[in-house]
Amino acid sequence: VTETNISTMMEFVLLGFSDVPKFHWFLFGAFLVIYMIILMGNGIIILITRVDPTLQTPMYFFLSNFSFLEICYVSVTLPRMLMDLWTQKGNISFFACATQMCFVLMLGATECLLLAVMAYDRYVAICHPLHYPVVMNQKMCVQLVAGSWISGIPVEIGQTGQIFSLPFCGSNQINHFFCDIPPILKLACGDIFVNEMVVYIFAVVFVTVPFVLILGSYTRIISTILKLPSNTGQTKAFSTCSSHLIVVVLFYGSATITYLKPKSNQYEETDKLLSLFYTILTPLFNPMIYSLRNKDVTEALRKFLLKSLAL
Repeated sequence: VTETNISTMMEFVLLGFSDVPKFHWFLFGAFLVIYMIILMGNGIIILITRVDPTLQTPMYFFLSNFSFLEICYVSVTLPRMLMDLWTQKGNISFFACATQMCFVLMLGATECLLLAVMAYDRYVAICHPLHYPVVMNQKMCVQLVAGSWISGIPVEIGQTGQIFSLPFCGSNQINHFFCDIPPILKLACGDIFVNEMVVYIFAVVFVTVPFVLILGSYTRIISTILKLPSNTGQTKAFSTCSSHLIVVVLFYGSATITYLKPKSNQYEETDKLLSLFYTILTPLFNPMIYSLRNKDVTEALRKFLLKSLAL
């Protein structure tokens, strides 16, 4: 690849699945089906949590916002992947790459914070049930959701600007499915130590801190559940919380390994695979996990489908 720098580099090339060209059409079909399932699954959760009167509680208000977030999150990366597979080209402009990365980071930060908010909601509901209606009032719920959406915006815009102001030289090929921090930093020239430290600091703030808060919340929750007198109460409480824990493990596990482990060319393919977990598989499994493990959602979905078929 011709030597270039930031003043002449007008585009990057996303390599994506270029190493398996024979499977491009199969992958296109598979990811298209996955995208449709994500849109429909999360869309249905948003719909039933809005129209079903039994789901007008803070927990389902947060779940509705989480499902909307998942739709936004996957729509930043998957349509671009589908286009690259269809055209068999991965060219992306400098500005489009920066924009995509900025939205991935902002929505990723929002997801981390919103998962922490959902854990706090369960903590108050199970550990302090008498105070729950007062603490988790409508105003508080709106403020928590708004804070989750807004908090990461200025930080991630600044981080994106800092990374894309670096000088780039040599190859313009990004060994990834989308524009993400680790593969882009590998294309930068000169000393990127400060930039890597900033990435680690923001990862700690938006990934590690919320994760620790979630662990703390669920430690208290599990302790409280085990003290419940009846097995029925324990089963219901565990059922409500286990679905959230599964989503947390899927998202935080893959994101933590990607952003906090030492950078090495040896793990590029592993990083690409892990990115599919927090950008595609979590949004895909979210509606399945919450609907299959939550009787209220299952019942609301059943009533919604019966009503729809009757029309």
